[in-house]
Amino acid sequence: MSGGTVTVGEAARLTGVSAKMIRWYEARGLLPPAARSAAGYRHYGEADIRTLQFVRRARDLGFDVEAIGELLALWHDRDRPSAAVKAIAQSRIAELRRRIAALEGMARSLERLAEDCCGDGRPECPILDDLAAGEGKPVKSG
Repeated sequence: MSGGTVTVGEAARLTGVSAKMIRWYEARGLLPPAARSAAGYRHYGEADIRTLQFVRRARDLGFDVEAIGELLALWHDRDRPSAAVKAIAQSRIAELRRRIAALEGMARSLERLAEDCCGDGRPECPILDDLAAGEGKPVKSG
């Protein structure tokens, strides 16, 4: 793409962001409103494509829409303090570490349950019993 504009479909192809998500990002203010053709079709320029690539990479790293908006504002601010960018990244790292710990805990719980299950032809199954009990706590009757 050199100097011209592209349709939403071509922008999607160039960035790996679906046309639906491009419209959604535009509605959320992550992307400025697209230029429109006489027929009302959206057209995107090089700056829009770079912004979509930025948003796509940020999403790939797990940033939420709010954080992406903050990062975009910092990206466009040439006088930005890099400390602000680093703080957003460190916050995301901390959240990822919390999620990883939670997933590892789930894996350990499932491993214990799978070890307790005979996995044979009998109907007794501690995995199903645990799921039926809810939240790993035995059900107390009336």
